[in-house]
Amino acid sequence: MAEHRLLMIDDDQRLAEMLVEYLAPEGVELTTVATGIQGLRNAQRENYDLIILDVMLPGLSGFDVLKQLRESGSRTPVLMLTARGDDVDRIVGLDLGADDYLPKPFNPRELLARVKAILRRTTEPDSEEAAEITVGKLKANLPRREAWLGDQSLKLTNAEFVILVTLMVQRHIVKGLTMGAVKG
Repeated sequence: MAEHRLLMIDDDQRLAEMLVEYLAPEGVELTTVATGIQGLRNAQRENYDLIILDVMLPGLSGFDVLKQLRESGSRTPVLMLTARGDDVDRIVGLDLGADDYLPKPFNPRELLARVKAILRRTTEPDSEEAAEITVGKLKANLPRREAWLGDQSLKLTNAEFVILVTLMVQRHIVKGLTMGAVKG
């Protein structure tokens, strides 16, 4: 079983196939899609540890995908991969919320090193922060962005996961509101 799930949004099929094979022995399950619209849908429906995102995509640019992800509350790390290596493009990508930027062509070992660095930074919980939250039969794993009700895995979008965790963390407030509604 893969240790990390990544989404690659890039229309370069040969590159995608090569990276699927290259990253698999490293414990990475790489899902690839070729358009910005498909990528955005996948990113909103599934939980990934990291997204590798090309800037120049058919349908919806990588910048637009990144902007919509961040506006929807997604905190999934994003590594921009693109042939557009101009300073302006890198700055725009980083300003929109990208975690790193790697221009094409690139060395796959450098990509792997950058992916590992981002994953270390974003999936290892801070010592002060809990990795899992449990409320009754409901459990959420924060680094993996997964939730379960009993033994059943919940399929949540990123926005739904954020709302669920917020409600779990603030359960005393939610309980007070529901009790007030029952009494009133």
